[in-house]
Amino acid sequence: MSQQPDPFETDFTPELVVRAYQAGIFPMSESEDDPEVFWVCPELRGVIPLDGFKTSKSLRKTLKNNRYSIKIDNDFEQVIHGCAHYGSERQSTWINPTIANVYGQLFERKICHTVEIWDENKLVGGLYGLAIGAAFFGESMFHRQPNTSKIALAHLVQRLKFGGFSLLDTQFISPHLQTLGAIEISREEYEKHLKQALLEEGDFYRLSGVGTSEDCLHETSHIS
Repeated sequence: MSQQPDPFETDFTPELVVRAYQAGIFPMSESEDDPEVFWVCPELRGVIPLDGFKTSKSLRKTLKNNRYSIKIDNDFEQVIHGCAHYGSERQSTWINPTIANVYGQLFERKICHTVEIWDENKLVGGLYGLAIGAAFFGESMFHRQPNTSKIALAHLVQRLKFGGFSLLDTQFISPHLQTLGAIEISREEYEKHLKQALLEEGDFYRLSGVGTSEDCLHETSHIS
């Protein structure tokens, strides 16, 4: 991972963030209490091939239980708070107020999106990220109940495939993401995929309406 100085300007704005992603760079902070933001461009980039997403037998069982409802772009503030403070073995967060504020502005402009998992009136898991062209840049996800972040990711993959996206960027990979099909590619290969995806136009809303966890099974046929 390399930390790079701001290549554009000093003000951290929604416009700057979009330009950075288009250049293959993304922002992070050292901690929630650190007001500063730095730029990251990893040598190896995590991606999930949209035709290579994997669902384990236990996840498919959870999806079939049909316990949860799925909402899109419904409550950004709750989602980013969950991403900052909930999750397995999470001791700190890189999401500081500066990042939360700018991504909130991107949410209002329908560039940042959320996938939310609800258990009746309680948000129990979800994720957020940016859609630019036919690329989706996954930022963070969380769960308050078992498998709910995985359900959110399964729905995201279904939505991206339906909407004509060609790139799902996870920035880095973890053992958790690897079980779901995430792989690492070189920066050079990533930039080729990114360049092509930015020439295309995905439609995040083509898959209309809200759904249930069971709906994710229609497009997630790989079993690990």
